[in-house]
Amino acid sequence: MQLNSFKKKTHKPKKRVGRGIGSGLGKTSGRGVKGQKSRSGVSIKAYEGGQMPLYRRLPKRGFNSIYKKEKNVAINLENIAKLITSKKLDSSKTIDLRQFLLSKKAPKKIKVKVLGTGEISSKVTILADQFSKSAQDKIEKAGGTIEIVK
Repeated sequence: MQLNSFKKKTHKPKKRVGRGIGSGLGKTSGRGVKGQKSRSGVSIKAYEGGQMPLYRRLPKRGFNSIYKKEKNVAINLENIAKLITSKKLDSSKTIDLRQFLLSKKAPKKIKVKVLGTGEISSKVTILADQFSKSAQDKIEKAGGTIEIVK
């Protein structure tokens, strides 16, 4: 007696339908008789027997992803300087860029990063999520300070 005969079969042979009566899967090939499900090319996976289907019971979500991450918003020093000169930002107080952008039509979840393009001459305290190295150097060179939001 061989040991291999006691081993459990790990590979099951594929069903070969339509190969005669003796195979057990002849004639109708295990699909029953007539009806929609016996035909080829038919799939009625979402049909729930007349009950309102799940995809119609749930509310529509549109294109608002529920997994959306925070949007990164970059603002250059030259833009901050223009806002200060046009009196839209007060340089004597701490400038909270996130609050300023949220007062405009910006997405609710934002992260603000200050970039170093341009020059800033006024002494300001800027509050933001991130600062580039060049922006940080230019602000501190002008006598200002930076504050990072936790």
